Amino acid sequence: MALVIGIDIAAPGFSRSAAKATVAAIGRSAAFAAPRAAAAVPAVAQFSPVATGTALGLGALATPPGQQLLDIAEERGRMDRIRFEQALTDYTSGATRKAKKTTSKYNSAVSKGIKALKMSTSYGKRGVLNNPKKAFGFVARTVSKLRRGKKVPSKGASGVVKKSLPGISKIEVRK
Repeated sequence: MALVIGIDIAAPGFSRSAAKATVAAIGRSAAFAAPRAAAAVPAVAQFSPVATGTALGLGALATPPGQQLLDIAEERGRMDRIRFEQALTDYTSGATRKAKKTTSKYNSAVSKGIKALKMSTSYGKRGVLNNPKKAFGFVARTVSKLRRGKKVPSKGASGVVKKSLPGISKIEVRK
């Protein structure tokens, strides 16, 4: 009973006889206070309907049907937590995945031109570009000219780029 009330009778210096006396005193005061508490219930109910509702609810939950209701609510809460965790995982894992961007016609033309230039002997031996920065600038300028419909020489490096992009004149350019 002392543990229920919150008295630590196992503490050093607390004798068994003192513990018995304390428990007996608590029992006598509870017996004395019970009728007065019962008389005060209507006044408390009128003053604090929340406290009354809580007390009635706790009393109802102590019965076997109340325990069944608590078990059902516990199961429902567990399932809701699982569903929430799953939804949260789905949302966060979906947020990290990005949609693949489509490459523009200009960028794909430049990459085709670079590949063709790399396979030719222009700007170094086959498969290697001696000066990739210069080669990229050249290909970008050549593709830009071709898309605008300007004439580009058919010989040399520009010819290689031009031949790698058949039908580039058909690509529409925004103005």
